Amino acid sequence: MAATDRIFVAQLAGLPVFGPDGEAIGKVRDVVASLRADRLPPRVLGIVVELVTRRRIFVPMLRVAGIEPHAVVLSTGSVNMRHFHQRPNEVVAVGQLLDARVGIEGGTVSAVIMDAAMEPTRTRDWEISRVAVRERTGRLGRRGPVQVLRWEDVDGLGMAELSSQPQGAQQLLAQFDRMRAADVANALRDLPIKRRYEVADALDDERLADVIEELPEDDQKDLLGHLDDERAADILEAMNPDDAADLLSELSEPDKNRLLELMEPEESAPVRRLLEYSFDTAGGLMTPEPVALTPDATIAEALARARNPEHTPALSSMVFVCRPPTATPTGRYLGCVHLQRLLREPPSSLVAGALDTDLPRLRPTASLIEVTKYFATYNLVCAPVVDDEDHLLGAVTVDDVLDHLLPEDWRETLHHEEEGVANA
Repeated sequence: MAATDRIFVAQLAGLPVFGPDGEAIGKVRDVVASLRADRLPPRVLGIVVELVTRRRIFVPMLRVAGIEPHAVVLSTGSVNMRHFHQRPNEVVAVGQLLDARVGIEGGTVSAVIMDAAMEPTRTRDWEISRVAVRERTGRLGRRGPVQVLRWEDVDGLGMAELSSQPQGAQQLLAQFDRMRAADVANALRDLPIKRRYEVADALDDERLADVIEELPEDDQKDLLGHLDDERAADILEAMNPDDAADLLSELSEPDKNRLLELMEPEESAPVRRLLEYSFDTAGGLMTPEPVALTPDATIAEALARARNPEHTPALSSMVFVCRPPTATPTGRYLGCVHLQRLLREPPSSLVAGALDTDLPRLRPTASLIEVTKYFATYNLVCAPVVDDEDHLLGAVTVDDVLDHLLPEDWRETLHHEEEGVANA
């Protein structure tokens, strides 16, 4: 182990992890420690490493050869691939200690944990020896200076207190701010239920909507059920309509109808239309917000719309051209323009001159297997869904198709559990 005096876990989280030969393993996401009943500093058991597959595994500290300012190096490239599961009396430092409310000076002063520091012992073990706290002073909870105290000098760090007392989420959100929504969703699933709810309460609506879209069905319903009805409706409004429809379809009829009534009419309308179709048809798979333009739009306008970061890469791969209105269901559908064709045309040209009018359209009643064959036949990642009267209803993207082709629990089992030790 490289000689290191003190390491703060918030700075450790996010560091890349490498094997002894420089091979990339993943990133540090948390530190696991074992709480003691005698108020002594908890012993650090290991680190939680997130692999490139988003699987989170546990790596014992004995496997850590060095902790550098910009990376963690393991003593071996072989790691146990079992998914990390927290055991009783274990605490995850980033997930549970940060933002915890504690007492200092004999419990007479209230403070919040900003960070925790781990240090090596004489026996070559590591322990969480100190915590950085910020005192809360005054009736308005004004923030005091940050001070680093010994673990023993802080009250309220037992498992019972951490599991029951309300806890903020500012420091944890700062860690999540640098992560993709899918990675935040993965992290939430590894947190205790209480902590998961606290983080959901602290996230803004847009961010929480993005995270919920990446969660498995049961976790989506659980989080939505935790929220009050008004906020649950706000979250559904912030979600992509197809994802919101998928989630609502899993709820009871009374719950679904109640939330739909609470949503703004312009937000609930496309969701209601999607709910009219079976989930395993083109109508149930589609998003009702494709990139749609009138034929007099220029190539430059089409490219500008395709560059919108709110659209997924798959949705931006195709621009649909139709008569007004361009909101679905649109006026008469005329054809589509592939992104590659847009890149080859002069920016001042009209999209009408670059139309692909030969590409077959999907009907909203097309089955999942028909949609799958369509994508395979035409080598597409996005396809138009058009009704019998030539109105564009939406677009199906390949990620929606894959989502429904994979097993229901695919988010929980990105890879099969491997018994024993496997090469990372």
